Amino acid sequence: MRALLLAAGIGSRLRPITDTVPKCLVQIQGRPLLDYWLDLVFQGGIERVLLNTHWLAPQVQAHVMASPWANRIDQVYEATLLGTGGTVLANRDWFQNQSFLLAHADNLTDFDVAGLIAAHEGKPAGHAITMLGFRTDDPSSCGILELDRQNTVLAFHEKVANPPGNLANGAVYIFEPEVIDAIAALERPVVDLSTEIIPNYLGRILCVETDGYHRDIGNPESLRRANSEFKQKPFKGPAGALR
Repeated sequence: MRALLLAAGIGSRLRPITDTVPKCLVQIQGRPLLDYWLDLVFQGGIERVLLNTHWLAPQVQAHVMASPWANRIDQVYEATLLGTGGTVLANRDWFQNQSFLLAHADNLTDFDVAGLIAAHEGKPAGHAITMLGFRTDDPSSCGILELDRQNTVLAFHEKVANPPGNLANGAVYIFEPEVIDAIAALERPVVDLSTEIIPNYLGRILCVETDGYHRDIGNPESLRRANSEFKQKPFKGPAGALR
């Protein structure tokens, strides 16, 4: 399976850090966030990664070229941001008409990639999306999920004052190719997945809850907490050496 890691964001809430450092290269416990993602997905069974870039793109490009995973990473520069769905559509051929993983690479996480892929392969009939869920300590700031007994997503409660629970959308998905068809049907280059596409699949989305760490590091307080809370796990690089 291939994966698109969305890494083009400006990270305005983390200024002044992101005035000079791309959000995906902000450091957590001395390591760039992107490095955690690359280790995680490749160790979890992803074969190849596409990384979109925009803000301070030369820094990201240089960092990736020096990565031990470099020969399994493709990059695409967006002069104008296309939105999450627009990026998927613009790179349609890269996905080879296969199911694929998409993640917002501005979260710090250690979810079970192989487990998510296995869950998607065993998803209920008719489902087109598998979504990672996580328990949040700030439900009103997240998109809270409402599930049935089979863990199918029935409703989203996006940043409401009193959401019905604390199981949130982790912004990690596995999509079937038909989702790209739905994006293309809008006939626009800029499309947002979370507002324009995913809500149309209610009743056809499997939620898999992670029991690991998952936090958006998009503001200074979240970044501070991530630095103090996260417990790094040893990962083996492509040559088998511990990193």
